[in-house]
Amino acid sequence: MPPRYNYAIRVSLIAALGGFLFGFEVAVISGAEKTIQQLWGLNSFWQGFTVASSLIGTVAGSLVAGWPAQKYGRKKVLVGIALMYLLSAVGCALSTAWLLFVLFRFIGGLAVGISSVVGPMYISEISPAPIRGRLAGSFQVNIVSGILVAYLANFLLSGIGEDAWRWMLGVMAIPAAVFALLVRTIPESPRWLVLNGQDAEAEKIFARTGETGITALIKEEHALASQGIKEKLFSGKYNKPIFYAMLLAMFNQLSGINAIIYYAPRIFEMAGFDEANAFQQSVYIGAANLLFTLLAMSVIDRFGRKKLLLIGAAGMFVFLALTAIAFSKPGQGGGPVILYLIGFIACFAFSQGAVIWVFISEIFPNAVRSQGSSLGSFTHWIMAAIISWTFPVIVEGSPQGGFYSFIFYSVMMLLSFLFIWRVMPETKGRSLEQIQEELGIR
Repeated sequence: MPPRYNYAIRVSLIAALGGFLFGFEVAVISGAEKTIQQLWGLNSFWQGFTVASSLIGTVAGSLVAGWPAQKYGRKKVLVGIALMYLLSAVGCALSTAWLLFVLFRFIGGLAVGISSVVGPMYISEISPAPIRGRLAGSFQVNIVSGILVAYLANFLLSGIGEDAWRWMLGVMAIPAAVFALLVRTIPESPRWLVLNGQDAEAEKIFARTGETGITALIKEEHALASQGIKEKLFSGKYNKPIFYAMLLAMFNQLSGINAIIYYAPRIFEMAGFDEANAFQQSVYIGAANLLFTLLAMSVIDRFGRKKLLLIGAAGMFVFLALTAIAFSKPGQGGGPVILYLIGFIACFAFSQGAVIWVFISEIFPNAVRSQGSSLGSFTHWIMAAIISWTFPVIVEGSPQGGFYSFIFYSVMMLLSFLFIWRVMPETKGRSLEQIQEELGIR
């Protein structure tokens, strides 16, 4: 990349560390969930609720994230997110009562929900168009890095004794503290500054990030903002980006990705692996997730968002169907299940995983971007909560539960392929302002 983009890259990578904590928080419960179920004597319903308590917080966080991001700025919200992650990690590790544990998981979920809105939004707003896909995608790279590190930590800590689960959950305090320190060094989003009449400061930041045509860009932002002030997100003017964001977010979770991430060791035990091997297989899942996310990031600005999504949807449909067939005979899936799930994770990481936060942060105008991103994230997380809460109920309620779950996810990916192919627009190589014009919003 040209040297003039160095500052934008550095700032974006710091902001993307929130994604690492996002991924760690999402995945770390997989190593503790069975111990927690036994510790507090939870049935499948309340176990699903305990795991989903973080997601309930995530839904709430994604729903409210737009308001503080719009009022107080993206940077202040990112600082708050770091402190919430730190509180959640320490609180979960030290909890002696189930309700306390659920409360601190909820706080961690709030941080994830707000982070999923504000992190990609901030990176998109500070990134020049030629490298925006890769920089916004760095948030997803950090998410899958956090997932891999969580799985690895779970594997390494699983044999240290009855308090292993506390160490698994508490170790997140270290990266949370690092993020809290680094995020204070980044500037405010220049587009938020323009929206709040601080053009001179915004111009300085745009110049440091390598933007060109800054005067015209600021003038264009003011024109778009003046239109947005007069209209609400649900005025009818923004129906297209709302529709695209909500459908893509729904299909992201209807793939079953969060059920697999949250319950990976349990799924491998269902397939016939013993407990130690189940934790090890989870590490392979995390490694595949990271590898194919990095591959997607290297081509997203060249191939475009839509092509990646189509390739991924086709692959996920096939591998989920094969997993369902393997689970049609409980306990006999064995080796093929790990291959099928790695195939699924590879396809997900290369497509939905890499694209969703980039795409949602791109398609809404500056004046309503925080609300639009919040809506897309809310949709994503409400579906994640439903999928993650119901998964243990389904698989424990029937010997064929694994088959029913994965065949449903497979059918959803077939529908997502049709939606992406026939309906979704391409956004690669366009400035945020050009995207609004092509969607008919100007």
